[in-house]
Amino acid sequence: MKALVIVFLLTHLLLTGNGAFAQDRNFHIYLCFGQSNMEGNAKIEPQDTVNINPRFQVMEAVDCPSLNRKMGQWYTAVPPLCRCRTGLTPADYFGRELVANLPEKVRIGVINVSVGGCKIELFDKDNYQSYTANVPGWMKNFISEYGGNPYARLVEMAKLAQKDGVIKGILLHQGESNTGDTLWTKKVKVVYDNLMHDLELKPKKVPLLAGETVNADQEGRCASMNTIIATLPQTIKNAHVISSAGCTDSADNLHFNAAGYRELGKRYATQMLSLLGYKPVAVN
Repeated sequence: MKALVIVFLLTHLLLTGNGAFAQDRNFHIYLCFGQSNMEGNAKIEPQDTVNINPRFQVMEAVDCPSLNRKMGQWYTAVPPLCRCRTGLTPADYFGRELVANLPEKVRIGVINVSVGGCKIELFDKDNYQSYTANVPGWMKNFISEYGGNPYARLVEMAKLAQKDGVIKGILLHQGESNTGDTLWTKKVKVVYDNLMHDLELKPKKVPLLAGETVNADQEGRCASMNTIIATLPQTIKNAHVISSAGCTDSADNLHFNAAGYRELGKRYATQMLSLLGYKPVAVN
């Protein structure tokens, strides 16, 4: 009888211990959301699929049978990092740069839930339905891949990820479809505040990194939006704007090209490394 009690206690400790210590504090997770420039518009080139450190991982936010990936599971972060057929995104080189500069014990995970062409209103959990009711059919198809509610999918995946690691920051690239909207910063704050609440995060510990649209130096069609994006830190104290100056773009002057995404992603990483107390020394 005594032996049975001991076995029971040991089993209980093992089971509860696995639950208690499953979270790895050195697994840094970043949530990424926005429209097409975060979704990934540029064609993925051969250099983008090689030499990816397995310390850099992506949690798939949709089922991708063609990639042998299942929603809610982690994989080495070989692009695409958004949905099954999207392109290169700033998240690619954000993660690559982080693992190149952080201690070997640190792993990086990204979750990317983005929808090309969308306004920030799509991620407002209380009002998204009134917005999605009038979007074009092609966008509804993208949204449907997230169960009709991208914000809810982002939170669902984030909660799964929190069992494995710690959310360290949020990456946003959105604004083209809200160009000229002076209420944009307040709308972003609604989304940010909801994420903080729904994921039980502390704003002081979870910065929001927001990238500029294609810059005026590249004749960006929505470059005027950068004036509004620049004011985001006035609304969200822990927000940081990532400059797109010099980041090359595609012929439409709306989307970055592959080289532009690589550079922009590294700039997101440089900002995050600075916030973490590191100075970038490696170039990937």
